[in-house]
Amino acid sequence: MDYFSTRGASARVSSAEAILQGLASDGGLYVPAVFPQMTRGEIEELVPLSYEERAVRILSRYLTDYTEEELAGCVARAYGHTFDDVRRAPVRSAGDFSVLELWHGPTSAFKDMALQLLPQLMSTARRKTGAQEQILILVATSGDTGKAALEGFADAEGIKIMVFYPDGGVSPVQRLQMVTQAGRNVSVVAVRGNFDDAQRGVKEIFGDASAAEVLAAHGTKLSSANSINWGRLAPQIVYYFSAYADLLAEKKIVAGDAVNFTVPTGNFGNILAGYYAGRMGLPIGRLVCASNANNVLTDFLRTGIYDRRRDFHQTLSPSMDILVSSNLERLLYHLTGDACVVAGWMRALAEEGCYDASALLPALQEQFWAACADDAATEDEIRMVYERMHYTLDTHTAVAYRAAEDYRRATGDARPMVVLSTASPYKFGASVLHALGAAAVDDPFAQMECLHTMSGMDVPIRLAALRDAAVRHTGVCARDEMRAAVLDFVQNDK
Repeated sequence: MDYFSTRGASARVSSAEAILQGLASDGGLYVPAVFPQMTRGEIEELVPLSYEERAVRILSRYLTDYTEEELAGCVARAYGHTFDDVRRAPVRSAGDFSVLELWHGPTSAFKDMALQLLPQLMSTARRKTGAQEQILILVATSGDTGKAALEGFADAEGIKIMVFYPDGGVSPVQRLQMVTQAGRNVSVVAVRGNFDDAQRGVKEIFGDASAAEVLAAHGTKLSSANSINWGRLAPQIVYYFSAYADLLAEKKIVAGDAVNFTVPTGNFGNILAGYYAGRMGLPIGRLVCASNANNVLTDFLRTGIYDRRRDFHQTLSPSMDILVSSNLERLLYHLTGDACVVAGWMRALAEEGCYDASALLPALQEQFWAACADDAATEDEIRMVYERMHYTLDTHTAVAYRAAEDYRRATGDARPMVVLSTASPYKFGASVLHALGAAAVDDPFAQMECLHTMSGMDVPIRLAALRDAAVRHTGVCARDEMRAAVLDFVQNDK
């Protein structure tokens, strides 16, 4: 299958080339030429399969230049030994809704579902395309992507990775996960500013011709592990199909029944994967987009106007503290089919901070519904779900659970609802404990012990191990110093 840019000025490429490049040369995002279809019978065939087997079935529809043997090897290496649940992404009941737990990987966040696989896909792509250059992965993270990418790419042959995160804008556990990362090929730097500053800085480096020349002189080519990379987005489609297959196995639905999904949303990649699943034939009713106080997506899906010119809020759900949702560009392309229009909107967003896509509102609202929850509502939801069901939500999942309740109340839609749970509550222990009324504890490891006592959930082994991990990365820079930090990392050949 071919892939082309949402902005229309780049040549078509194979899936392996799209994964290696990350971002198209014209600044757009790669999208598939067609949506491969899954029949009802093929969806039913997923029921008895393992998660790995389901992944190969779905990914083979998109990554057509990979052999089935190559995909099976990539998937086995990604999921075979680093997850603490054999189901990889189990579905559990929590009150009126089902919860899809996506945080059983090595970093206790949903990003592992893709970022354990992306390095395998990328390494295979290097061999398939005969690429000789060293790849430098640049990542801007609002918390979870950074550690998941570091974990996946650490010591990968022919690949280096550099992660930028907002200084003071991630949880203490998220920060510890990143700054203690071992690996001869990794670098982690805090950026003075918020996530959008870090993301904008990374995008500017990708578009910097002079930086590209310096990197080329050192035999290095840029790529991305953010969800702008197709190899990051495609694996996320799998767990929508897997959740549906699990609901079939538990006889909570019959084949063909429509299921709603609620997704805590920041950069729009996670929920966009659900849109792709629906376009492939998965019976999805409505995708509910859940935002925190940085509710730019809520406003967009209600009005069709995207406006990032607003106050930025640091919230209890930091992985969603985003005002520029990059993956929305892919959806805009699929709804318009017009790369020139999309390119114009992206220019307007960069230059003016907003664009008007209200002509798309009927199409948007046919598939999506949106709600938001501030910090007070987030804490209230954590407490209520714990008291009623003795199920412990992290702050991001709590935003989604509240949005799912809002959706059902507002619409009366009684179809089955799956809430995507994107992080272990142990990653945000202080916020979860405060919501549950526990006494304040500053030490994150004491917080883990307290939360274990209250919830009965096992503390993830790798989070507990952070207590004794050495801090390896202490760099801090301003946004306009990010380019120099990247070039220094490459030239000094750490």
